[in-house]
Amino acid sequence: MYEEKENTSSGPKLDKAFVESILENDAIEQILNQGEAFRTLMAYYKCAIMEVETKFNVLNTEFSLKYDRNPIETIKSRLKSPESIIEKLHRKELEFSASCIERELSDIAGVRVVCAFPEDIYELADCFLKQDDIKLITKKDYILHPKENGYRSLHLIVQTPIFLHDEKRPMRVEVQLRTIAMDFWASLEHRIYYKKGQNNSELRRELKECAEISAALDIRMQDIRSQLDETEC
Repeated sequence: MYEEKENTSSGPKLDKAFVESILENDAIEQILNQGEAFRTLMAYYKCAIMEVETKFNVLNTEFSLKYDRNPIETIKSRLKSPESIIEKLHRKELEFSASCIERELSDIAGVRVVCAFPEDIYELADCFLKQDDIKLITKKDYILHPKENGYRSLHLIVQTPIFLHDEKRPMRVEVQLRTIAMDFWASLEHRIYYKKGQNNSELRRELKECAEISAALDIRMQDIRSQLDETEC
């Protein structure tokens, strides 16, 4: 299961106003009243995660058969924790209800696809988005346009159907595609920066430099693979 950006090992940081709002009787009652609807919605999101994971596993198998290579190294998934969901709703000044969560939040279900090379990311994303039951909601390319801190990844918010006993229900899933090097950097950056160095400008500079070195390594390794492929032809 991959780590949520806003979480730490000790759980989400809850501000004083948020804690006070949760302690209000009407807020507690609201959460309790949504218990069954919330659990059902989380089950639907788990089903959506399975649908997306299956699609990428099928693509990986097809690439293995057709091109004798597996573009996917690992597939990780996560379901946003109830604490993080409540905190995000509070931050956005939204009510706690299953309908509001489904309507307003797009990152409850997450799937991360880790690839060996940058070109595999775009090839897989293209194949995935061409499937007729996948609807692209938003796309953010932090590989071509890295974040200020050096973060690189391709982010997709997609809508995929899940098939229940009496209905077909569209659900949103956040898909992140990144290389092994990008994933390694992001994991260490989260541990170092968010837990120990948010106010350390020198540390931020070094982390960004590491991200650039990591990106250069990705391109260099991809070029080597291309040369080997040409030699084998």
